[in-house]
Amino acid sequence: MEQVINYIRSSISELMFPKVCAICGFSLSKRQNFICNDCSQNRFERAVSGRADKINLPESVAGRFALWQFDKGGYLQDLLHKLKYHRLTGVGEDLGVILGNTIKNEQILNSFNANETRILPVPLHRKKRKLRGFNQAFFIAKGFSSKMEYDILKKGEVERVKNTKTQTGFTLNKRRENIANAFRVAQEKEISGKNIIIIDDVFTTGATAFELVTELERAKAGKIFIVTVAQA
Repeated sequence: MEQVINYIRSSISELMFPKVCAICGFSLSKRQNFICNDCSQNRFERAVSGRADKINLPESVAGRFALWQFDKGGYLQDLLHKLKYHRLTGVGEDLGVILGNTIKNEQILNSFNANETRILPVPLHRKKRKLRGFNQAFFIAKGFSSKMEYDILKKGEVERVKNTKTQTGFTLNKRRENIANAFRVAQEKEISGKNIIIIDDVFTTGATAFELVTELERAKAGKIFIVTVAQA
């Protein structure tokens, strides 16, 4: 009887509040959360670094992968804005799932053994996390982990200890100055010898990711790979 009641409630809810794609507004199937298959497959331009890109990366970074090219003022920017500022964490998970499926299908991280690899969402400073209420990179990492089966490092094992200014509009040198010494590995035993996959929403100049890489190198991490939804 309880199952019948729950089914009726679910059916009524779907009729009154149908799930729609956060991008195009069309109805979603039960297996889709916020992004429809058509938008994820056809709406955005694949990034130049759509394959494992080793150009202009620190020596310890095995490669980086960005799924889509950032479209300033376009659908992707709006989607990432909804994730960061409207607390649509499910959008982050969907993006992580798409990332994971793409990387798995293209066999980009085959050399990263699950037992020796950890996922690191780029940490937020505690003040910014408290203000925003969550770390958008964590939810991307959560969706990614569900497809790639790598564990996510626990919050606090790598910390952001410098409350940096927003880097939009900064020159490369200013970005590097702003982000310098921003991160600290608090639990070196969780990093030492482990391959680390850094997860973030957008790769712009690489200043943030590379500063994080410097701290991971100090903690004697193994191979490092950078994965983002977009490349600006």
